[in-house]
Amino acid sequence: MSLENRLGHVFADPDLLALALTHRSVSADDPSRSDNERLEFLGDAVLQLVITERLYEDYPDLAEGQMAKIRAALVSRQGLAEVARAIDLGSYLELSPSEERSGGRSKSSILANAMEAVIGAVYLDAGLEVAGRMILDLWGERIAERAKRPGLRDYKTRLQEVLARAGKRPVYEVTGSGPDHARRFTAEVIIDGAPMGTGEGQSKKEAEQAAAEVALRRLAQS
Repeated sequence: MSLENRLGHVFADPDLLALALTHRSVSADDPSRSDNERLEFLGDAVLQLVITERLYEDYPDLAEGQMAKIRAALVSRQGLAEVARAIDLGSYLELSPSEERSGGRSKSSILANAMEAVIGAVYLDAGLEVAGRMILDLWGERIAERAKRPGLRDYKTRLQEVLARAGKRPVYEVTGSGPDHARRFTAEVIIDGAPMGTGEGQSKKEAEQAAAEVALRRLAQS
């Protein structure tokens, strides 16, 4: 399946999509090439506007602070990278050889930035209505899920709160591997001396959040 099919938009100007998929490592290697950073800046603004409008229009009972927290989670690097992975965006990116070797296609930061750039490209190619429709197709279920439970905080905080009711607390053990430029972390969350979840990420915090999410799911099923 092509990326345009995954996005639900066929570009009138294919060069815009190509630019959105061009990582800055390419322009660093070849200064004559442009990259997706400016489109990323534009896409971030479009994404925030569309999600803000959906929250405002469809969830009148949400307070301003609740809407702000929901939006922040949805447009965070982790939130963007989740959507990018769902459409396999990494496989379409143009990276420099060195970035390719360092696993750039799976890096959350690169995926998140490229997702914003793609949004910016769709906006320039077809306008706000089309870009908004694409965003809601990709983020709609996530918006609804967050809006149902606006009090939800990050996974580590939620796990800590769940365990506190039983007088317990989670312990995280984190290890790192790989070179400095492509460091990967693995976290294991331990409860009552038993491992309850393992997660990976590009930072200790990201790995701990992933491990806490697994632990929460296991606790919910027990």
